[in-house]
Amino acid sequence: MTLTAKIVADRDFIVAPLDRRVFGTFVEHLGRCVYGGIYEPGHATADEHGFRGDVLALTKELGVTVVRYPGGNFLSGYDWEDGVGPKEDRPVRLDLAWASTETNQFGTNEFMVWANKAGVEPMFAVNLGTRGPAEARDFLEYCNHPGGTKFSDLRKSHGFPEPHNIKFWCLGNEMDGPWQTCAKTAKEYGALARETAKVMRWISPDLELAACGSSQRAMPTYAKWEYEVLDECFEQVDFISLHAYFRNDGNDIAEFFGEIDNLKVYIDEIIAVSDAVAAKRRSKKRIMLSFDEWNVWYKAHRPEDLKKPGWPEAPPLLEELYNFEDALVVGGALLTLMNRADRVKAACLAQLVNVIGPIFTETGGPAWRQTIFHPIADCTRNGHGEILKLKVDSTTFTTKAHGEVPHLIACGVFNPETGQVSLFALNRSTEETMELDVDLRGLGEALKVGESQELYDPNLKAINSKAAPDAVSPKPNGTARISGSRFTATLKPQSWNVFTLMA
Repeated sequence: MTLTAKIVADRDFIVAPLDRRVFGTFVEHLGRCVYGGIYEPGHATADEHGFRGDVLALTKELGVTVVRYPGGNFLSGYDWEDGVGPKEDRPVRLDLAWASTETNQFGTNEFMVWANKAGVEPMFAVNLGTRGPAEARDFLEYCNHPGGTKFSDLRKSHGFPEPHNIKFWCLGNEMDGPWQTCAKTAKEYGALARETAKVMRWISPDLELAACGSSQRAMPTYAKWEYEVLDECFEQVDFISLHAYFRNDGNDIAEFFGEIDNLKVYIDEIIAVSDAVAAKRRSKKRIMLSFDEWNVWYKAHRPEDLKKPGWPEAPPLLEELYNFEDALVVGGALLTLMNRADRVKAACLAQLVNVIGPIFTETGGPAWRQTIFHPIADCTRNGHGEILKLKVDSTTFTTKAHGEVPHLIACGVFNPETGQVSLFALNRSTEETMELDVDLRGLGEALKVGESQELYDPNLKAINSKAAPDAVSPKPNGTARISGSRFTATLKPQSWNVFTLMA
């Protein structure tokens, strides 16, 4: 049996311009993400700063736009002062979040040097667990003030005469979680976020600030948390953060695919709650969404994946080995985020390297692309312009947890500067091919097919490894055709596909 799916893409109907900060990622002091990941002095590819050149090259290839730092759960016990100044003077600390020893040999300035080399925007975070507005004020002064004050001059003495000018800041991390150092109630956190945002804006009025939403949709205080937090700090913040991790504990691909549809519900619910807070104030302001942690994560979730005995330095933690079906879900989730470009303005895949990351390394050895690397790179490479409001007509399949969901997830992006149309398509049928028919209205009559490729493997459990780093990798899809304003292609079962159409 062959499935059919039809799409209407009309130039006159767009969702919103795509904010490319949706293609972000996350670097936390957790496991081997920093030490042995982006930073490994003595590695064969390391530069004068100790940054691994192979990881830096893969980061650029991945195309990420913004990177969140320094945490994560690590953030809620972190003293930023520990990670600046001469390395020989930096204290060694116990990290309670991940039961590890933190050497602080990598900190704020090292990250900024790395971010500049990688060509990414920094998304910083302030500790609202063990600390508060005063420390956030000092940290911002250190990072952003030109000079002539205690902390800006301290930065200068550390070899950075020019301010870092970090614009995007997260106000804490997962403060609703009982696992968090110094967790808060919604009222407590909302008031703390309000006062922290206030003093930070007094220093830098043009900051973009994100308040913590629920740690996950399953939290018992979900939605009530968002309402109460925003009711306290609505006027002072721009974003509410959301976290989502997709699981396949039942080894059921249909249910796993359905997790993507749950993300759509999550987005709609948080928009509704945020707008209810605005309605209470009769305000036209709209809070935007920042998915500053999201990914597939369920295999490396055992107690031994979360904690190693003896307070080791940079132990291997949360090292998820991604397979082909994980890549399909990551791709579908990213399309879902892109399709809500009207409200989802930032997102950070957690994390960049080793720790549930698209890049994996061997300490002292090579680095390679995990399966999930490829759909992300496809989107960052071709996701420029405006998100088209597609009309999708697709057959459906039945899931126990999510009901009837469509076989096809699609996203269309039109770049008004170049005239390029990018189409992304995920066929979630595990058995049937799909004949895709796209009516491109008002998008040009002289388009031709440019890039046409698929990510496909008959084995859903296939992985990339040191021995076979390209086992799961994109291949050409030779079925793409265009005639006038009609585009057609054949999508293999359980496949990720990307097409570009150019004048």
